[in-house]
Amino acid sequence: MTKKIAVFFIFLIIGACLFADGDELTIKVAVVGPGDELYFWWGHIALVVDDASTGQSYFFDYGLFSFDQENFFLNFALGRLLYSCGVSLSESNYRIYKNTNRSVVIYTLDLPPETRVKVRDFAVENVKPENRDYFYHHFNDNCSTRIRDIIDFATDGQFGEKYKNEISRFTFRDHVRRHTWYSPTVDWFLNFLMGQVIDRPITVWDDMFLPSEVSKWIEDFYYIDINGERRKLVSEEPTIVLTSEGRPVVLDKPRTQWPYELFFSLVLSVIFGFFFFLQARKIRAGKILAGISMSITSLFFGFSAVMLYFLVFFTNHDYTFQNMNMIYCTPLLLAGVPFGIGYAITKKQDKLVKYGALLRLLWFLTVLGIFISMLLKLLPWFYHKNLTDQMLMLPIALLFTFQPVGLKDVLNKYFPKKKT
Repeated sequence: MTKKIAVFFIFLIIGACLFADGDELTIKVAVVGPGDELYFWWGHIALVVDDASTGQSYFFDYGLFSFDQENFFLNFALGRLLYSCGVSLSESNYRIYKNTNRSVVIYTLDLPPETRVKVRDFAVENVKPENRDYFYHHFNDNCSTRIRDIIDFATDGQFGEKYKNEISRFTFRDHVRRHTWYSPTVDWFLNFLMGQVIDRPITVWDDMFLPSEVSKWIEDFYYIDINGERRKLVSEEPTIVLTSEGRPVVLDKPRTQWPYELFFSLVLSVIFGFFFFLQARKIRAGKILAGISMSITSLFFGFSAVMLYFLVFFTNHDYTFQNMNMIYCTPLLLAGVPFGIGYAITKKQDKLVKYGALLRLLWFLTVLGIFISMLLKLLPWFYHKNLTDQMLMLPIALLFTFQPVGLKDVLNKYFPKKKT
């Protein structure tokens, strides 16, 4: 019943919109700042149509989805998530953004009346049930790229003509990091999962997968309208409807993250190294803590590897493809979980040596993979910006591979010296 009411309301709005002529319409773009949930961190954008004939303002939203959608989480995991276009009253949306502490800035577009009608009709056609759904893509097809394309439509292709060939100052990864810098865990994990496909050069047109980039490039854009007149697309000063408070800023340029990850990894390595020191002093708690630390670390990186391999081989998340992290961070690391537990709880020296040897082998393969992935980037085909990922793993992997406690026993057992 709720869906039927929603559809009825949409058709009611569509009907009201269609009666206004161009002189009674004002076309605007609403740019919404980041929100709390991860999928809101990059902001939002919508087309706003003010209708003087009805006194109403209509909010055409191209970023709608529902957790109640059939197989939502499965489709999300597989990269086949359906988004929708919808329309509602602008004031109701502004109230929601106010309650969720999100900024809203309005840009009024200077379009001739005939073009305003075309844009209104185009948006109305988009929200019809047969047209409203589309498969979401974070970089190529989202709420922001849809508004970008409408602006291109309104300027008869001039917007795209200007920006499709202008090289961006950033890559997709740079843009992601501008928004995730303040959360090191999320920043590391998202960037670990995304491959070198997001490190290629992009254009300003590509930049506009972000709402903030759309607002940036429309402000100073001029075009020739259908009457042959040169117009500034945004002729008025932007209107600040809402201002958020206390949110982390979006950086003008991405922060270099690898020194922070390296420092964090070194701190962990010192802590884990202290556990091995206690073990060397024959303190049983040291061996237990060392085994648990290896087990937990293997679980974290092993789970991350499983996620990565799943996304690359079994989903449509194409921005995870060509990922060099697969060379050194593999699901094999999950074997370190039982090995670490065994290392922690065993009281038999031969088993301790066995578990130690297996753990060293796992982490030696990790170290080897990291150095191989670094060397590969000397070749032009490999340009994955994954130094942050490597720096988080390398010190820990080196410690687990070459820590001296029990190393002599392992070498004597598996590489005995030949007697002469």
